[in-house]
Amino acid sequence: MEINEYKINQSGSIEFNNNALFCVGTGRLNLALRHEYHNQLEKIQKEIGFSYIRGHGLFCDDMGVYHTYQDGEEYNFRYIDMAFDDYLSLGLKPFVELGFMPKKLASGEQTIFYWKGNVTPPSDYSKWAALVEAAINHWIKRYGIDEVASWPFEVWNEPNLASFWKDASMEEYFKLYEATGRAVKKCDSRLRVGGPAICGVDDERWLRRFLEHCDKNALPLDFVTRHAYATELPDVDGHYVYQKLRAAEAVINELRVSRRIIDSFPGYKGMEMHITEFNTSYSPLNPIHDTNLNAAYVARLLSEMGDVCASYSYWTFGDVFEEAGVAFTPFSGCFGLLANGMIPKPTYWAFQFFGKIGAAPAVNAVSRSENFIITRDCAGNLSGVAWNPAEQTGCETEPALVKNLRFSIELENGEYFLVKKLVDEVVCNPLKSWIDMGSPAYPSQEQLVLLRECAQPQVLTDRFKITEKQLNLDLILSANALCYFEIRRIEPETDRGFNPARIRGAENARRAC
Repeated sequence: MEINEYKINQSGSIEFNNNALFCVGTGRLNLALRHEYHNQLEKIQKEIGFSYIRGHGLFCDDMGVYHTYQDGEEYNFRYIDMAFDDYLSLGLKPFVELGFMPKKLASGEQTIFYWKGNVTPPSDYSKWAALVEAAINHWIKRYGIDEVASWPFEVWNEPNLASFWKDASMEEYFKLYEATGRAVKKCDSRLRVGGPAICGVDDERWLRRFLEHCDKNALPLDFVTRHAYATELPDVDGHYVYQKLRAAEAVINELRVSRRIIDSFPGYKGMEMHITEFNTSYSPLNPIHDTNLNAAYVARLLSEMGDVCASYSYWTFGDVFEEAGVAFTPFSGCFGLLANGMIPKPTYWAFQFFGKIGAAPAVNAVSRSENFIITRDCAGNLSGVAWNPAEQTGCETEPALVKNLRFSIELENGEYFLVKKLVDEVVCNPLKSWIDMGSPAYPSQEQLVLLRECAQPQVLTDRFKITEKQLNLDLILSANALCYFEIRRIEPETDRGFNPARIRGAENARRAC
């Protein structure tokens, strides 16, 4: 077992920008019309609570937006209204990705995904700009300018990949960005627009050239967007792909490079950089997304990405998702925090835990390492998240993979309440439980109930008295464990004659520190 010792001073203060709940990804917008999708998103919002949501397919043909006739064009925003109304009712604002291309406005036939989103430039840029203007003006009329002005507008998705933008043409994307950005600002100057939504392929050259183009041509640019994925090249096996993880430091450094490039332009120095997609694997067919490893690794990213980025949007909230087609099983390697059947995956808890530790100015971070973050609220209560990613295969309790985070915490004398919520490969591993029950492709209701029970953290509590202004706390983390912990000062209330010492099991763990 590896032992790491830390002294925690409550008066300490370190940088920690917790934006884990700013935005979350979704499958294409048409999926928002489905019952299971709504149920998953409602649960996510009730138990985690993101602020924005972003996805593809806003103008795709299955949304029924763009229509042509001999005498002109006509727009139908009914399905978009249904989706956006539902988002807003759940406390979510759209982070609007402007794409893909309606077939009748497209210059070619190239499509992507099972649902065939057209990824060719418009046949007429003025008609594309008119569509963007019509959509935004419709939203302003429906929701009000104050609401719509709070929505970021992003131009396209990963144009540096030929699969997402015909020939990955930089010149053509710049034309699209200029037409779109000017159309957005024409609706109202308060609206915010950005791009280029690139992924990590030739990203440094793309970002520099994009910023040079915007700067040279005085194009509207209010924020910069890019994506971040953490796996190497895939090894294909049947329906699935398997990929090794890059070091978390490599992912963070990739974002730091983008940050430096933005700051190298005097006019853009300090401009917001939003990571509008991130995850471990970029494939919806990688079982890593369903694992405890994914949760522990993502927790490390959540603890550091805010140092570099204004936001970072996990791709995606749920497994109602069809880029590679309809999943064959509930654990299909898809991106979501929730598996179909309303089953929380381990990574679900990473986001809930980061939501619970709070953000400035409500809390102050007092200590952080590559394996934990601890915050303190204004009442002096401590909250933390700890993680232990271990990609190696083998027993989760193998000594070499187990970490003991040994904390010496300064506390005022008094009585305290400790709660620990543990997610690891033993106590909260619905993927293993599904495999154990025979990997049913179509679980029965009884099996789904059991899987949801197997997807809950183990909750442990303790009560102790501090007499020497110090708490010694050991957090034992097996491989790929994720743990939330909270320490609160209490003023015990007593009822006449109620004596825990006379009740079996009522105070077995009570101790003085």
